[in-house]
Amino acid sequence: MVIWLTGLSGSGKTTLARALHELLTPVCKRLVLLDGDAVREAFGDGLGHRQEDRIVQVTRVQRIAKLLADQDLVVIVALVYANADLLHWNRAYIPNYFEIHVKASFETVAARDGKGLYRAAQRGEQTDVVGVDIPLWEPTSPDLVIDADHPEEPVVLARRVASAIPRFAPLVEVG
Repeated sequence: MVIWLTGLSGSGKTTLARALHELLTPVCKRLVLLDGDAVREAFGDGLGHRQEDRIVQVTRVQRIAKLLADQDLVVIVALVYANADLLHWNRAYIPNYFEIHVKASFETVAARDGKGLYRAAQRGEQTDVVGVDIPLWEPTSPDLVIDADHPEEPVVLARRVASAIPRFAPLVEVG
């Protein structure tokens, strides 16, 4: 199974993915977290952040996630960029795929801006920023939409997400 979280930088994907990983670890020992920044770092800095490079990055993560899922691991993926073709590939080739759109307005992520990405882009110091000069492709049919403009505590949100996934619903309490 692959649980795929997508949304703008700063929307809370990584925080949610980590909380979900922590919540599911006691009930699912074969669990892996693939965060886009961590995967990029693991492969070295050979890719930039241009749209073409982002497609290569997502393709790498897709193939790794599928490889691990094919070995009966549960894979949680947190990535910024995804376009309709990439998300379609996931649905077509990854069995037991569950897509989550962590939806946040530009105003919300710009206000959070933990990496200083949006401030730098607005000052013209940074290019190739999804939601600024690279279009954000919102999923057309995600299995779940999280409203990141109205955040919840990560553990509460992780329980809500897990309860929406049929495999984990009976194993977690919502609250």
